[in-house]
Amino acid sequence: MPDASRRTESNEGAEGSPPASSRLALAPRLARAIVLLVLICYCSIIILNVLQTGGANAAKLTACVGIVLLEFGVQFALAAPSARLWPLRWRLVTLGVQAVLTYLPAAWFGLDWGSMQGPLAATVLLTLPNRVAWPMFAAVVAASPVYPLLKGSGGLYSGYVFSSVTLAGLVIYGLTRLTDLVTELHDTREQLARMAVTQERLRFARDLHDLLGYSLSAITLKGELVNRLIPTRPELAADETTSLLLVARQALTDVRLVSRGYRDMSLRDEAQSAAGILKSADVRTDVDVRVERLHPVVDTVLATTVREGVTNILRHSKAEVCTIKATSEAETVLLTLVNDGVANGGEPDTGFGGSGLNNLRTRLTAIGGELTAGVDKEGLFRLVARAPLQPRKGEACAPDA
Repeated sequence: MPDASRRTESNEGAEGSPPASSRLALAPRLARAIVLLVLICYCSIIILNVLQTGGANAAKLTACVGIVLLEFGVQFALAAPSARLWPLRWRLVTLGVQAVLTYLPAAWFGLDWGSMQGPLAATVLLTLPNRVAWPMFAAVVAASPVYPLLKGSGGLYSGYVFSSVTLAGLVIYGLTRLTDLVTELHDTREQLARMAVTQERLRFARDLHDLLGYSLSAITLKGELVNRLIPTRPELAADETTSLLLVARQALTDVRLVSRGYRDMSLRDEAQSAAGILKSADVRTDVDVRVERLHPVVDTVLATTVREGVTNILRHSKAEVCTIKATSEAETVLLTLVNDGVANGGEPDTGFGGSGLNNLRTRLTAIGGELTAGVDKEGLFRLVARAPLQPRKGEACAPDA
């Protein structure tokens, strides 16, 4: 009972852990939260550097906190994925503001302000095109130890500032880009889910048309035949009623198969069944199926082609003779349905103006086959389907070709 097991697994997942959609929605928020936490840590480091000198009065400390919060607020705004869509002018203005907040306060706070160049380096990578961003990033990083050297702090501290700025710039940039990727992945998975729903709706509509159209047409035909036979030949009407019940049971089975999303049909069986149905409609039918054992996917697609072709003969044509022929060649199977149900003017009244022909083409194309249909030189309507003996790679495991 595969359906029941899937429902059980789904229920267990719902009881033991959050739904998949909730976990997916949490991922972008978690990524943003990590970026915010890292920025708060860098804010704290700058403020602590100013405090640890011991010379910061209340005004200086207030100014330090305000500038740091303003700069990292700008940095957090740039961390949003939507910031990558800003016009270049806005990004350049943001970069200019952050450059002023980075270099101007250094005259007041001195060496304690050197690490603020790290967020600026990250902003350069986030706001400028790549061909410009990385050289500018290198320039900002290379310039970071210049001020400490001019202040006479020595090579050791200058190396520390250089490493700190490089690390901060790469970490902030890397986490921001990672947040973008997480958001893109989340959006892509939502789009794929919507596409899967759409594909399932199309599959359901296609299966209803291809599978049930034949059965319902046959039921209608046999019902009309029984109605005509009851007054004159009740014993034959009883036989046709039994046949009608069999077709109705088959229709019920098809409904269940459509709801499960799996069908396994046989070309040979479908051709024989079609011959019986056409015989009831007074259509002389010649069936010649000379194929070896086919791949289940190919067998199902060709059987569906026979069913759709016969359905349209019953619904839309005035055929008196029909030929169903299938032969296998080196690597392909050739299926041909020919009938004389051509309307006045030489145009076939096949009913393929709707979705029938498109459905068949979709199924055959999916396994690497092709379909042609039209009136031949003899004035007969000819439906020709070619399919490979082995379905195209990737379709062998999918019964719904």
